[in-house]
Amino acid sequence: MPVFTRFSRSPQPGIPGGGAGTERDEREEAVAAEAETPAAVAVEAETPTPRSRLAHLRAWRTRHPRAARALRLTTTALAAGLVLGALLLPNTLPAVEPDRFARIPAEAVIGAVVMLVLPRRPRLVAAVLYGLGLTALTTVNLLDMGFNEYLGRGFNAALDWDLLPDAQAYVEDTLGGGVATAAAVGAVVLVLLVAALMVAATIRLSGVLSRHRARATKGALLAGTVWVTCAALGLTLFGGPIASERGAGALRVHAQRTVQSLRDEAAFAWEAKADTFGNTPPDQLLPDLRGKDVIFTFIESYGRSAIEDPIMAPGVGRTLDTSAEALAKAGFHARSGWLTSATFGGSSWLGHSTTMSGLWIDNQRRYRTVTAGDHLTLTKAFRKTGAWDTVGVMPGVQKGWPEEKWYGLDKLYDAFDLGYRGPKFSWSTMPDQYALEAFQRRVHGKKRDKPLMSFVILTSSHQPWAPLPKMVGWDEIGDGSVFGAIEKAGKKASDVLTDTTRSRQEYGKSIQYSVTSLTQWLERYGTDDTVLVFLGDHQPMARVSGNRASRDVPVSIVAKDPKVLDKVADWNWTEGLKPDRDAPVWKMSAFRDRFLKAYGSTPHASGG
Repeated sequence: MPVFTRFSRSPQPGIPGGGAGTERDEREEAVAAEAETPAAVAVEAETPTPRSRLAHLRAWRTRHPRAARALRLTTTALAAGLVLGALLLPNTLPAVEPDRFARIPAEAVIGAVVMLVLPRRPRLVAAVLYGLGLTALTTVNLLDMGFNEYLGRGFNAALDWDLLPDAQAYVEDTLGGGVATAAAVGAVVLVLLVAALMVAATIRLSGVLSRHRARATKGALLAGTVWVTCAALGLTLFGGPIASERGAGALRVHAQRTVQSLRDEAAFAWEAKADTFGNTPPDQLLPDLRGKDVIFTFIESYGRSAIEDPIMAPGVGRTLDTSAEALAKAGFHARSGWLTSATFGGSSWLGHSTTMSGLWIDNQRRYRTVTAGDHLTLTKAFRKTGAWDTVGVMPGVQKGWPEEKWYGLDKLYDAFDLGYRGPKFSWSTMPDQYALEAFQRRVHGKKRDKPLMSFVILTSSHQPWAPLPKMVGWDEIGDGSVFGAIEKAGKKASDVLTDTTRSRQEYGKSIQYSVTSLTQWLERYGTDDTVLVFLGDHQPMARVSGNRASRDVPVSIVAKDPKVLDKVADWNWTEGLKPDRDAPVWKMSAFRDRFLKAYGSTPHASGG
């Protein structure tokens, strides 16, 4: 039977056993021969492998021993400096001084001992975990710096992640979307870079300790002995203890803060159910204000520092005195005191809700808890009576705001409901003067069957205080286009934010503008039945108000009817718009109940 092969071509002459198979063998041999040429060898050499790289590095070390030794020592020193710096890094910017790093961190001594006793693979794992731990420590310290700088408190891992999107939105409104995106990406890259550097540093140091085990063991024992001695004797250097446990202490504080916050949530939920006036009948709420148009107005960042700081106080003080005199000529009189805000430097809604609810709402989780319930707010009390129409004027609100129902507002006018056609002033969507004039046109100046209770939030004094609006003729306001030239001629936000002195100066001017807008509006449109309550929601950020500033904000009640102010005579508030230094100071959460009682409300408790 014939045998069929795959190839049908005849053998070629001169080639034993020729055919296609032999041709293939020749081609493979030719390729192999070509691969052994100098050119092929050169190409292979240009494609380094890990082994070839290591060989090159060893060759370089052999050729340049001094440079190699200097590089090793420099790398080790940088790794040690990075680890020690992370362990000793303070959590506030003012504390970042060279003397803070003249300490012996216990965590470094313990870390060295652990690395010395572990075999190679566990040691590498421990080094990586140690580096990641240093990354976490550095991250929370940097977050603490930012929160202390702007909000006057440390970062809370259980509560504050929700504030980061708000921070990005603020940067976007203030400096632009490109800057906000770059800042967000930069923050992520920074954390990843810190993680890479910390892990590389700890691995490097663990290898050095292993290679020099005898000397490293002696050094660790000596450092541990010195640390214990310094701790036992309480020895200090540059005003601080030489024996430091800063790293472990910082992580412990954050852990305790997180646990306490989680416990607090459950306790506050129970507290929010109890209400001194929760079951008060409508006819027993605010009987002594019936027939009055009552306006509650918050001025953004209007804090005690505006009245007492030597840079801001002169201008703000003159504005308050001048405004009080002008109001007095129009028949209005005022009483003023202090409230201690539940927030500092930002999160204005916490101050608003604390004042209106009578509950201490100092974090976002409390805010969500209380606004999800039916706790009686001061504004809702007016609505409950049926004797007032209730409205909110909030030019800072630019999206859905479900809290409108919790506050008890019949109607909300947000940034899109006030007809403004002028430019934004950084974060602020419109100047306060325009917002108040729009409030007059659309709400306050209209005839109605009932008096009006208004809840107004003014925003022109919101950071970064640049560019700032200026007063224009009230009859010239129109749709706000008149403010276009003022905005263009104003300062840049980036220039003011980076300069502490200018920030304080411009902040003071912003308060002057907001107070002037409000008091001129009252002088122009107020009636015999108008009652104005205005106050700050919080102090400005720490860099402006001061690192040791209180959380106090001014509060004033202004009215023509002397009976309105007689009701609060026993509060011992200062006459005029500027409270004395020794005027009474209450917690902001105390205001609701005091106000309700002062104007005739009868307590009937509910819940709890």
